[in-house]
Amino acid sequence: MATKLKNKKLPKKMSIEEQQEAENQAALEALRARRAKAHAKMEKSKGSNKRVGKTWKNDIGIFIFLFLLGLFMVFPIYIALITSVKPINELFIMPPKLYSIDPTLDNFKDLFLVANNSWVPFSRNVFNSFLVTVISTGLHVVFACMASFILAKCKFPGVNIINKAVVIALLFNSTVTYIMQYIVMARLGMINTYAALMLPMIPTAIGLFLMIQSIGQIPDAMIEAAKVDGASLMRVCWGIVIPNVKPALMTIIIFEFQAVWNYAGGSVIYDEALKTIPTVVQQIALAGLSRQGAIGAAAVILMVPPLVIFIAAQGQVMETMAHAGMKD
Repeated sequence: MATKLKNKKLPKKMSIEEQQEAENQAALEALRARRAKAHAKMEKSKGSNKRVGKTWKNDIGIFIFLFLLGLFMVFPIYIALITSVKPINELFIMPPKLYSIDPTLDNFKDLFLVANNSWVPFSRNVFNSFLVTVISTGLHVVFACMASFILAKCKFPGVNIINKAVVIALLFNSTVTYIMQYIVMARLGMINTYAALMLPMIPTAIGLFLMIQSIGQIPDAMIEAAKVDGASLMRVCWGIVIPNVKPALMTIIIFEFQAVWNYAGGSVIYDEALKTIPTVVQQIALAGLSRQGAIGAAAVILMVPPLVIFIAAQGQVMETMAHAGMKD
């Protein structure tokens, strides 16, 4: 019996390197098996269009839905354009038609003729609108960026109360504050000045709220690293934080530009040389039904600048909406 045990070959003892190599080989084989299984599952899913929802019928359905949705969104612009080229006798046809039987540009000629018969030329009103809009939008962006950086990334007593006040301010319509704004501007001697048009439009809650939400997504580690390198708060704000929230910046520019451009301010501006396009349009509308064609032409003119700004920045706006609410 002992002789037989001696003659029987014992398994060779493996070294540490051989054991590690064997373990690595086994792990590699297991990984290859998992990848092969996943690949087979993916190929099976590709073969079943019904499972992944990639049939040509679904593609056509999605295309038709998006096309109808696009028509629904473009419809108001189409109506404004058609109304601006309708003669006065077609504006009151019942039922209203979605096209112009005899299109004409007389409405635009009538608009410029009526506007230029005022104390000042219509070009002055256009200049006032662009001046007030550009300055108000620029100041709003500057103040919103600095205030949102402080409220989002700086800790001090009362910061939570201020942030809640900003959210509550979103619930108020700007019309509610017109009386208080008039009283403040009258006490400050700003009635019938450019400041009466600019000042109320600079501190808007929607722009501040959007910037707070966007800056809040910036990692604190980035700001702390800048502070360690010796950067001041202004340097951190304008050199690091703001360049990383350009989509939100473009969004508030669009919102503010549209709000200021359409702001009439007829209750605080009485000098004809200071009036903007919306105020002039309101005066033309008081002439009655005979000026409805000119009002339609004015609506198209008022619509063009905000529409151009939005088209130029729509990619940035969509990026902001896509990243809203995301956290690191």
